Amino acid sequence: MSANGQIQAMTFKGRDMIELDDYTPEEIQYLLDSAIEIKRKKKNGELYQPLKGKTIGLIFEKSSTRTRVSFEAGMFQLGGHALFLSKNDIQLGRGEPISDTAQVMSRYLDGIMIRTFGHDNVINLARYASIPVINGLSDMAHPCQVLADLQTVLEHKGKLKGLKMAFIGDGNNMANSLLIGGAKMGMHVAVASPEGYEPDERIVQLSREIARETGAEITVTQDPVEAARDADVIYTDVWASMGFEEEQKQREQAFADFQVNEELVQAAKKDYLFLHCLPAHRGEEVSEGVIDGANSVIFDQAENRLHAQNALMVALMAD
Repeated sequence: MSANGQIQAMTFKGRDMIELDDYTPEEIQYLLDSAIEIKRKKKNGELYQPLKGKTIGLIFEKSSTRTRVSFEAGMFQLGGHALFLSKNDIQLGRGEPISDTAQVMSRYLDGIMIRTFGHDNVINLARYASIPVINGLSDMAHPCQVLADLQTVLEHKGKLKGLKMAFIGDGNNMANSLLIGGAKMGMHVAVASPEGYEPDERIVQLSREIARETGAEITVTQDPVEAARDADVIYTDVWASMGFEEEQKQREQAFADFQVNEELVQAAKKDYLFLHCLPAHRGEEVSEGVIDGANSVIFDQAENRLHAQNALMVALMAD
């Protein structure tokens, strides 16, 4: 923000959101400030419709609650229209090349959000589309969720730089995007995962390169207590993400010592925040006492999906 508290305008129109590494720390901060301002407008009942007359297509290969509802509701609130497109509704599900789908949809729409399995689907859709493409989730990354996470921490802590965020659990798309997003904003990120379930090594190296520029620290460990020690934020996710359900029993054994519970959070700061991207398996990756406890801000976090994505859509699609 500027010295007078006004958000400095930045140009994003026509860009994609594939991963947070595509954005500078200043651009991410702009999106967070915009999300907080859009949230304020909504709470005050102010009409804010910069996307009036715009349409976004929402492609879902994976089912969703928060992603679908937040994008559909958000686009409506911004004055635009959202089209829900399951894989059974469009020709992608019948073998049409993604390049053809991208070029056709670009002639109908003003933006595309895709929630998919393969990260290459997002990359190829963006490569051939002439309109902005938003990664609503892939097996590699979940940047929209992390924008909401950063907004939540900023609202509760008043800053990001210098805070420690511990992610305990599977080194999945959430861990990958938290490493990049946290490093971009100067946060110290520690990820604790069992052997064989670590975050993507390329992402770890990339986040360490980013951290050298921002003063952040990146730790990858197999010790959840080490990761949680003096943490300002503790984060976890389900042990078996969508697509890995057949590994549930195997993962329950591998992650048995990685539950976020009352004993583990003793290592964190007393005023730590607990985050979970939801849906949660209470009693599995997190105890009920922690997820429903005084330090949990999971519903603020879930709400901020709406506001963070609104800020993103406005930045990418508004005239």
